[in-house]
Amino acid sequence: MKFVPLAALLMLAASPVLAEGTSTVETPAMTPASTSAPNASDLLFEKPQMKNVPPGTKLTYAYLRRSGISKGPFGPPMDDTIKLGVEPGKTADGRDIRVEMFSGANRFPAGPFEDMPGNPVMTLFLEHHLMDMARVLSANPRYIKNAIRKGLRDNATVTPTTVDYQGQKVPAWRVETQPFVDDRMKERMRGLENIRYTFVTSDAVPGELVSIEAQSKTADGGELLEEKLTYVPNAG
Repeated sequence: MKFVPLAALLMLAASPVLAEGTSTVETPAMTPASTSAPNASDLLFEKPQMKNVPPGTKLTYAYLRRSGISKGPFGPPMDDTIKLGVEPGKTADGRDIRVEMFSGANRFPAGPFEDMPGNPVMTLFLEHHLMDMARVLSANPRYIKNAIRKGLRDNATVTPTTVDYQGQKVPAWRVETQPFVDDRMKERMRGLENIRYTFVTSDAVPGELVSIEAQSKTADGGELLEEKLTYVPNAG
């Protein structure tokens, strides 16, 4: 792994804020039933993703975070899980959800969620990610959050793909956005402005989320940040 000097990449101006297994297979052989790509924000945050999760189910997601930036501003490499315990909600599509976000010393308080139609792990991942980004960059977390939202709403690509699930290829959507690449304050991100967010979802997978990835590299391939969440089938 190439290590990138912290001082050269992450020291910001004096201001404390920025100005305001499953696997994907790129093949057209199978596509989601609708040939018209959905809006990224609607696909990720407006669908009742939990309606295909029977009450009594536990969903498990493998979490990985690592960074090659010297002096470890993101902390040591982290390999853990997020688990969702799913029970009936008050409505047909809603679920009451208990959360085990990481384990041991990594444990992070989250939930519970009542009568939740969407998959809360989407928001849990992004909220945890933007807290780390804001801390490392001495940035305003609201600025980062709004930039990601805008990127998904206005500047995301949504393409059909397939994923391997329980021995079969099932239709899926791949969403990608780089919300900071044209940001007017990108010079203050010291290399992380090229961070790419990739989401993969499928109606055939319980909770619909297959994976989320946030990745940033230097021009010569140095790893600034790799953070990923992946659904683990049959983990129990």
